[in-house]
Amino acid sequence: MTDSHPEETNLEPKPPEAAPAKLEFSRFPLRRSLHAALQEVGYVEPTPIQAEFLPPALEGYDVIGKARTGTGKTAAFLLPILQYLDHRKPGPQALVLGPTRELVVQIATEAERLASKLPVRILAILGGEKYRGQLQGLRQGAHLVVGTPGRVIDHIQRGTLRLNALEVVVLDEADRMLDIGFRPDIERILRRCPRDRQTLLLSATLPADVRRLAERYMIEPRLVDVTPPEQMAVPSIRQTYVSIAEHRKIDLLRKVLEREQPKQCIIFTATKRGADQVHRRLLRSNIKAAVLHGDLPQEKRSRIMVGFREGKYAILVATDVVSRGIDVEGISHIINYDLPEDPESYIHRIGRTGRMGRDGIAIAFVTPEQGKQLTAIEMLQGQLIEEARGEDFGLAEEAAPIEPVDQPASAEVVAPPMASLAVGAAPTAAVSQVEGQEAMAPETAMPADAVESAAMPTTSAESSAPPPKQVFGRPTRRYRRSL
Repeated sequence: MTDSHPEETNLEPKPPEAAPAKLEFSRFPLRRSLHAALQEVGYVEPTPIQAEFLPPALEGYDVIGKARTGTGKTAAFLLPILQYLDHRKPGPQALVLGPTRELVVQIATEAERLASKLPVRILAILGGEKYRGQLQGLRQGAHLVVGTPGRVIDHIQRGTLRLNALEVVVLDEADRMLDIGFRPDIERILRRCPRDRQTLLLSATLPADVRRLAERYMIEPRLVDVTPPEQMAVPSIRQTYVSIAEHRKIDLLRKVLEREQPKQCIIFTATKRGADQVHRRLLRSNIKAAVLHGDLPQEKRSRIMVGFREGKYAILVATDVVSRGIDVEGISHIINYDLPEDPESYIHRIGRTGRMGRDGIAIAFVTPEQGKQLTAIEMLQGQLIEEARGEDFGLAEEAAPIEPVDQPASAEVVAPPMASLAVGAAPTAAVSQVEGQEAMAPETAMPADAVESAAMPTTSAESSAPPPKQVFGRPTRRYRRSL
C-alpha cells in the first residue's frame, strides 16, 4: 500500500529485505595492481578503521584516525599512499614516521607486500643499523621512506634525505611518539615538508598534545574515531588479575606458564633490568624464552622478533618497547608481570592478543599497594577485571610469619601483607575521576630511554574529551587527487 493510493491493498507477502552488502576492498577506487596485491595477501573486507579512513584519505584530505592497536591502521594509511606513488618521479614522495624501530620494520614490510605489483621502491631508515645500506637506498631513489624521527633528522642534517618533493606525511602512533619525547624532532621534520602536503595522523588516543600538533600542522582534518572511550575494553580478551606479593611473582609466573601452556606469550616488565632478571630466572627453570628491550643492539632485536614471529620462541619477556606496533597475530597470552603506571599502557599491552577478533588471555600480577592502579584501569575500559587466586594456578598459600620468641604474649601478631590489604576495589558510580597516581619507587623507576619510556599518565577527563571537529583554520586547498 502506498500513500498516493491508500485504497489499494497488496495481499501478496513481501519478499524478505536483502541483507546489506558487505563492504569489500574491491569497491574502493584503487589501482588494479593494488587490488591484485590485496587478493594475494588475503585482504577481502576492510576493518572499521580502514572502511572509514580510506575514502577521505583517497580524496586527499588530512585525516586523523583514532583506533586501538591491532585494527589494521597500517593498511589504512598505506593504500592511499601507494595509490598515488609515481615511480617516474625522483625522490621520496611519502614519509611515514613511527616511534620504534620494530614498528618501522613492520610498516616497511607491510608496504612491500601491498606494493608487490608496483614498480616502486620502499626504504626503512632506523637507528642501530649501518648507514651504508640506507644511503644506497636513498641514492637509488626510494619513493616511500619509513623511519624513526631521530634517524630521519640525522639524514636531513647530512643532506642525504630531501623532503621538497613530499606529497604525503604520516604520523603513526602519534601519541606514543610524543610520549617518548619525539615532539621536537617531529616538528622539525614537518617544518621541512611542503606546505601543500597531505598529512595523515594515526593514534590510539587523542590527548591534548596530539590535538595541538594537529592544530598546528594539519589543514581542516577529517576525524575518524572507531574507539569511543566507553569501548576501550576488548571483548575477545579474557582478563584476570592475581593479588601477589612482589617477592612471589616469579613463583606465580612459573605456575601460570605451567598451567596455561601458552601458544605464544609476552611477559611485560616495567624496566629493562627487570626483564633481564625474569628472563634469567625462566632459563634457570628450564623454560625457553627470549628477552627484548632497548639496550639490545638492533641486529639482535630484529633477530629475536623474527624468531618470535616464526614461533622459534614461545615466550618473550619485554618492556613497553613492543607494547605497540608489533604485528604478531598468534599471541595467545599477555602477562603483566609489572602493572604499568599509566592505565592506557595496560590497554596497549593486552592489545597484542585478541587481534582481529581472535580470543586472547591477559593476566596481571597486582601487588597489594597497586589497588588504585587496578581501579584506574577498570574505570578506563569500563569493565571490571576478574580476580583469580594464586592457588588457582597451583601456587601454595604463603605461610603466616612466625612470631619472634622474645615477643610478649600480649603483643598483637601482624598479619602477612596479602591478608591485610585489599587489592583493586571495584569502581562505583560515585567515582567521577581517577585519583592521582603515586610516584614510582626509586627501584622501579623507568630509565630515561627514548624507546623504553612509558606513556605519561593522563586524567580521565583529558583522555575522554572529544577533539574539536575542525582543529585548524588555514584556507582549504584542493583535495581531489589524481594519478
